[in-house]
Amino acid sequence: MNIKNARFVTSIAQAEKYREISSTEQMKEICVVGRSNVGKSSFINMLARNGKLAKTSATPGRTRLINLFSFNDGEFTLVDLPGYGYAAASKSEKSKWGGLIEGYLQSTKSLYRALALVDCRHEPSVLDRQMIEYFYYYNIPFSVIATKADKLSRNQLSAAIQRIATCFGMGKDNIIAVSAVSGKGRDEVLELIDNILKIEKTNGEEE
Repeated sequence: MNIKNARFVTSIAQAEKYREISSTEQMKEICVVGRSNVGKSSFINMLARNGKLAKTSATPGRTRLINLFSFNDGEFTLVDLPGYGYAAASKSEKSKWGGLIEGYLQSTKSLYRALALVDCRHEPSVLDRQMIEYFYYYNIPFSVIATKADKLSRNQLSAAIQRIATCFGMGKDNIIAVSAVSGKGRDEVLELIDNILKIEKTNGEEE
C-alpha cells in the first residue's frame, strides 16, 4: 500500500459522539490501542510519513481523546484510542479513558482490525494482557505491533518478540516489530492493512 496523503479529521471526547459520526459516514476503521508512552503517535506519524500529523509528547498520557485520521482520502480511517495505564492520572481520568476505549470498541461496526501496540523493551503489562483478552473474548480481530525496535539489538529483539508471543498465546510471526526512528516494519504494517481491506472487500462482493 502506498500512502499518498493523510490528514487529521477530528477528536472525540465521548463515545456517543463517535456513534453519531459513524452513523453518517462510511469509514473503514483500523484502530490503534496501547498503554501510555508506547509510541502510538510516533507510529501513526511513521505510517503517514508526516512527523506532525499526530501530536507527540515526552509526557505519557497525552492522548486523552479518540482521534480520527483519514488515509488516502478515506481508503481507511486510523482511530487513535486513548492510552491506558498512565499512573499519574487520577482515578476519574483513568475511568473516562477506559470508558472511551470500551465505548468505541462496543459501538464500532466498521472496525477491520485493531493494532495492539506494546513496547518491545518490557514485558507486557497487566493492562496489555487484559486488552488482548478483551479482543479474544469479543472476537475482535487484532494484530500485535512491538514498538521501539531500534532500542534493542537483533538478538534482544528476537527474544523480546518471543516473550510477547508467549505472553499473548500467539505465534511469533504474528507480531510486527516497528521503529518510528528507522521506519522498520512500516511496509509490513501497510501490507497487513492493505490485505485486510482487500479481504473485506472480496467478502462484501460475495455476499
